[in-house]
Amino acid sequence: MVVGILVAGMKGDIVTSGITFSPVLPAFIAPHFSLAHSLGVAIPLFLVTMASQNAPGIATMKASGYSLPVSPLIVFTGLLALVLSPFGVYSICIAAITAAICQSPEAHPDAGRRWLAAAVAGGFYLLAGLFGGSVTALMAVLPVSWIQMLAGLALLGTISGSLYQALLNETERDAAIVTFLVTASGLTLLGIGSAFWGLVVGGVCYGVLSFARRA
Repeated sequence: MVVGILVAGMKGDIVTSGITFSPVLPAFIAPHFSLAHSLGVAIPLFLVTMASQNAPGIATMKASGYSLPVSPLIVFTGLLALVLSPFGVYSICIAAITAAICQSPEAHPDAGRRWLAAAVAGGFYLLAGLFGGSVTALMAVLPVSWIQMLAGLALLGTISGSLYQALLNETERDAAIVTFLVTASGLTLLGIGSAFWGLVVGGVCYGVLSFARRA
């Protein structure tokens, strides 16, 4: 990545003259309900958040010896997302990677003091949000191919880990593959995106195969 940035800079592909680093205050966006978006975006996002963030985050904390009130925590983060979504803050959750980092011994030798790492991480998240416009502008001046490579590398661990977990159980493997293929196909029916149909088709496939095994 560093070499790519250097090459792009030497070729003159990076122009930073129009970038200004200044904070951006949250702007209210009036909610607009759409059944298609609710089915195609909201429900898959909810399921993905629960499966890939909340559940692993809670499991990570419990594995480290922390006793968590799971239900109140889920309700609280959900209410925060509900209140702050009109301001663009719709992804509040128990971040699995952040939880894993902040609860590790590297954060603090004393388990009772590791909350400081979470507080510092939250502060950096707030700064990233305030200067989100500047960060976006900075990313916009970079070559598209470099951005695509960076995004691919950033998601590589998540994709590989998710595929491993999805294919680990032999009885669920076929349904997982069907879900992945339908979702990746970009299929759109009735104005609803492929993420929803992937869950539907995968769920039906799992139900049919489970019934066939019991028969």
